[in-house]
Amino acid sequence: MTEKGLSVGLSLGIVKRLAVELKQLQNDPIEGIAVKYDPQNISVIYASIQGPVSTPYEGGTFKVKLSFTADYPSLPPIGYFVTKIFHPNVSKDGQICVNTLKKDWKPDLDIKHILLVIRCLLIDPNPESALNEEAGKLLLENYEEFARHAKLWTEIYATVETNKSTTSNVENSRSLNDCQNTLETKNAHRKEKRTSLKRL
Repeated sequence: MTEKGLSVGLSLGIVKRLAVELKQLQNDPIEGIAVKYDPQNISVIYASIQGPVSTPYEGGTFKVKLSFTADYPSLPPIGYFVTKIFHPNVSKDGQICVNTLKKDWKPDLDIKHILLVIRCLLIDPNPESALNEEAGKLLLENYEEFARHAKLWTEIYATVETNKSTTSNVENSRSLNDCQNTLETKNAHRKEKRTSLKRL
């Protein structure tokens, strides 16, 4: 790793860990997610996430930015949607509200897990922790109107006319299985926390 690669404020240990995680992603990519980064500055990673099938985001490609600080992995990266999206858990400036990047963060989680959680958020939004109050309210009170808004934003901001890719039933099944596994992990963490609190 060159000096330039370390000039972004990350220690050699963090740079090595990120390099390993990115290598693992390269060898075992996630269906529907493409990752790009500058090898000389891996403190910022971009991911293009295909909107999951049978959601208002289907047909769109959403660019997400992960910024890693010198506190990683003690603290999670900062996540933003670069592509505009109408979603309860994404603010108008792109900030992502998901527990994995907040209170449920654990140092043993990696980039792959983070990206899976973000993609799962497109399948299963959480209106109870809404950053976009309008989207959260519509999701709770009028799903059809919420879906109409989300589809419109997807068409305007996230649809690439050239080189569109389609997701097969097999790929979609894999994505849903990945999402289910991620959600099960999140639920297990919540149960573990509740058990710990009861002991106190």
